[in-house]
Amino acid sequence: MPCFIFVEPSGDGWVVRGDFRNSPLMFPTGGRAEQAARDLALGLAEAGDPVVLDIRLLDGGRAGRYLFPAHAAADAALGLRA
Repeated sequence: MPCFIFVEPSGDGWVVRGDFRNSPLMFPTGGRAEQAARDLALGLAEAGDPVVLDIRLLDGGRAGRYLFPAHAAADAALGLRA
């Protein structure tokens, strides 16, 4: 079963939450939150856990959904668009 990570607006910043230790994480900008979520997803995938990353816009709409397969190669850092 995959891990799920979500990036979404929250109050006066952005939150990264999901199935990982230290969830949720707060960031001042969406770009920083998205980069942290991608780094986290890649690390979990390299450790053997498939990850679904869901990124939301300010209005709550979906900006993107990505799959990071387990044991992903280092050069697949962007993930696969789901």
